[in-house]
Amino acid sequence: MGSAGEHDMVDVIRTKRDGGRLSDEQIAWTVDAYTRGRVGDEQMAALAMAIFWRGMDRAETARWTAAMIDSGERMSLSDLGRPTTDKHSTGGVGDKITLPLAPLVASYGVAVPQLSGRGLGHTGGTLDKLESIPGWRAELSNEEFRSALREVGAVVCAAGAQLAPADAKLYALRDVTGTVDSIPLIAASIMSKKIAEGTQALTLDVKVGSGAFMRDVESARELARTMVDLGADAGVRTAAFLTDMSTPLGCTVGNALEVREAVEVLSGGGPPDVVELVATLAQSMLALAGMEEPDVAQRLRDGRAMDSWRAMIRAQGGDPQAALPVARHTDEVCAETDGVLTRLDALAVGVASWRLGAGRARKGEAVQLGAGVEIHATPGERVRAGRPLLTLHTDTPERFDRARQALAEGIVIDPAADEGSGARSSVVLERVVG
Repeated sequence: MGSAGEHDMVDVIRTKRDGGRLSDEQIAWTVDAYTRGRVGDEQMAALAMAIFWRGMDRAETARWTAAMIDSGERMSLSDLGRPTTDKHSTGGVGDKITLPLAPLVASYGVAVPQLSGRGLGHTGGTLDKLESIPGWRAELSNEEFRSALREVGAVVCAAGAQLAPADAKLYALRDVTGTVDSIPLIAASIMSKKIAEGTQALTLDVKVGSGAFMRDVESARELARTMVDLGADAGVRTAAFLTDMSTPLGCTVGNALEVREAVEVLSGGGPPDVVELVATLAQSMLALAGMEEPDVAQRLRDGRAMDSWRAMIRAQGGDPQAALPVARHTDEVCAETDGVLTRLDALAVGVASWRLGAGRARKGEAVQLGAGVEIHATPGERVRAGRPLLTLHTDTPERFDRARQALAEGIVIDPAADEGSGARSSVVLERVVG
């Protein structure tokens, strides 16, 4: 490794700026020195921009990921006595999939250690959704985390600061320097936390479309393949799916609204697209854990997944029978003409939900647990003028106007279109292998 000092970091920056490969030693030293404060934000910002423009190859990205893991603790879950499998989603509008998925997979005797986050911007966070359940706690000690995994099999909680601390510091820097959209850095950020978590297997849900981080299939495919490769290089069995996020997932967007829909799925019902994605990801998670072709639809119908959900909620202090928060005010958005709803844009609905109070603009802001959007018609359906398309929910009715403004360009009704135009044939677009 190079010695501490500014000339080391300048050499690293120049190497990448000029299109060179960073050595293992340069990467290990850089990430460690930045985490410890021996390299300043201005130099790390320069390197992040150089990586943004020049990229990193598979070996560099794998070493960068390993260095981020090495910046903190790596959990070991080998003493649980059951296989471990996890899932990560890149985030989308109405993406409540973790809620029914974790208890469903756990009901097969597999441990699901879901370390999740809070929402920022138009995509809601899983922890915000679960906090709409009275009494439920996101913060668990290591002892509580392990106890719940052993006894229930599924935990959804906040990631501790000890896991890949370099990632939190670097992400905050990338966020304010225009370097978030770097596929090697995105992949390393996601995978460093997931590998440090100690899971043996990982299924990735990479969203594509207007309401997703990745807007086009090619970028999403590259991100998915990069993450699958990182998993393989770290000894974690990894699979990825590209899934559609051009229109919202399910019929609800917002915290308590999405919990209610998740419970419908666990009761054997729920929207077909949510059920399809839950089943696809559950089968992948279970296959990677060594269980082939389980009948997950039957498991949702027979109540065992619901039993697992109730146990998971109780283990974290929540009351699964308690009434969920309900917004004080509602407003309907109705069809203005007869025709086929050909477009219900995910980003427009996500921004509307955020403006109603379901999301936050900056870290630490409170969210309205009952706020959000309820969807009554999906693309491809024929609608009549005056029919409610959406119901807006909020505690603060002065927010309705701005929510409606967000929706103005996102709803398209075509009087001449055939029924089925714009309909989503499948939420799962493709499976990505390394």
